[in-house]
Amino acid sequence: MSDTPSALGIIPVLPSSDIKRDLEWYEKHTGFAYYFGDDGYAGLRRDNLEIHLQYHHGNVEDPMPDGSVIKIFVKDIQPYFEEFLSRGTVPKDKLRMNTPWGTHEFGFYDLNKNAIFFVQDA
Repeated sequence: MSDTPSALGIIPVLPSSDIKRDLEWYEKHTGFAYYFGDDGYAGLRRDNLEIHLQYHHGNVEDPMPDGSVIKIFVKDIQPYFEEFLSRGTVPKDKLRMNTPWGTHEFGFYDLNKNAIFFVQDA
C-alpha cells in the first residue's frame, strides 16, 4: 500500500428540476445515455465520462442553484463539434478556435442552466 494519493476520476453532479426530462435531453443533445437512477438521482455515461443529475425542488428548503459549469477535455474537438452541430445542440458560430487562454472550445447550456464546455488544448 502506498502513502501517495491516487485519484481515480471525478464525476460532476448537476442540479436538475426534472430528472426524466433531463435524461431525454442529454441523450438527444449530447449522446450521454442513462445507466442508473430514479426520479431523484441519475447517472449518464458517454465513453469513459460520467455526469450525474440530482433533483432539487426549487423551494426554500431545497433551492435550485443557478447552474454549474463543467469542462470536458478532448484530444480532437472537431468531431465533437460536428456531432453537436448535427444534433442541433450548438450553432455554427459557437466553436472558438485559438482562444487567448490557449484552447479550442465550444459550450452550451442544459435545461437547468448548467454550462457544458468541450475543450481541446491548442
